Amino acid sequence: MLVQRLGAPSDFDPLLARVADARIVMLGEATHGTYDYYRLREQLTRRLIAECGFSFVAVEGDWPDCDRVNRSVTAVPRGAPDPLAALERFERWPTWMWANAEVARFCRWLRAWNLDRPQAARAGFHGLDVYSLWESMQAIFDYLGEEDPGSLEAAQEAYRCFEPYGKRPEEYGLASRFVSARCEEEVVRLLARTREQAAADGADRFSAWQNAEVVAGAERYYRTMVNGGDDSWNVRDTHMADTLDRLLDRYGPDARGVVWAHNTHVGDARATDMAGAGLVNVGQLARERHGDPAVVLVGFGSYRGGVVAAPRWGSAAEAMTTPPARPGSLEHRLHELLPERAVLVFDGADQPDWVTGTVDHRAIGVVYDPSREARSNYVPTRLGERYDAFVWCDETTALHPLPALTTPGELETYPAGM
Repeated sequence: MLVQRLGAPSDFDPLLARVADARIVMLGEATHGTYDYYRLREQLTRRLIAECGFSFVAVEGDWPDCDRVNRSVTAVPRGAPDPLAALERFERWPTWMWANAEVARFCRWLRAWNLDRPQAARAGFHGLDVYSLWESMQAIFDYLGEEDPGSLEAAQEAYRCFEPYGKRPEEYGLASRFVSARCEEEVVRLLARTREQAAADGADRFSAWQNAEVVAGAERYYRTMVNGGDDSWNVRDTHMADTLDRLLDRYGPDARGVVWAHNTHVGDARATDMAGAGLVNVGQLARERHGDPAVVLVGFGSYRGGVVAAPRWGSAAEAMTTPPARPGSLEHRLHELLPERAVLVFDGADQPDWVTGTVDHRAIGVVYDPSREARSNYVPTRLGERYDAFVWCDETTALHPLPALTTPGELETYPAGM
């Protein structure tokens, strides 16, 4: 194992050496609201794009919202001249995950970097997630209305199937227990039509296809979610892994992608208690599909500090204090062993017991109650199997959300709230 103190972006050199032959690098976070994770992830991603030729960043966010950001950072027609304007349009709760000052700074850098390059060589910014049923449906209408009016009827049929449930997809999920599979059938037809159209070249066609994939995935997700259990987690993470693969295909045989998502999606589920519950995640699926050498998984963690989260599902975000990690946890051990900032690269057979053994590893989602910290928020983890590298921040500060419109959060089901 190699341990490198972090003080400047150049200190990531050992990690960049580790990703030299990787096609996919996934950068995690132990919370969705910590400035330090976003800042360090930004520094590393800049180097991956500028020095290693990575083709795009794919985040745990909605495709339609991130597509507006992508248009801005790649400077295509109808793209906002400032990515901040696209980020300020994020409305789905929790908006602070991507509508924040840290992401805005990275996206402004990415646009400036792209403007010096031909269109085909510009790095994109995309969303992997499955939640945006209605937004993706509207995006399909907008595309078909301009480019393929003859296919609009198929989209309208799918829309009419969902329309009785308003814009609360969990209501559709509840109703799907008692109604026929007509909505599913309409979505399958819509997906087949848009996939056929997307065979032709063009970013707009590809985006329409992806929005149809989101509608299909969201229909499965919300129908599965209300049946209880953890199956909806697998629907969601499989959709994100499939989207990542479509992006790699879209960018070409030499494409390389960076993923930004929570540790619970990035770190291989087989090295946690998720495996015993039958759960998979994006990191595991990428390793299985592309092979371990082509995938580098990087976790993040901290001992204490500040975080932005919400006390209840759908409520306003707050700056909270994360208490010191509980004794015996990974974070408590690293607090005693490591400098304030460090990157660990796991390689070789001679690893300490806290890398090879099972240890509790903190995970904080968008909903957080610091007073319950000692009884929850920890995932049993074999660190060296879950990740290829780990970024350590002993003490952190809270993220800086942008002012944004917020819609109420959908029905919460653990662990989909990560």
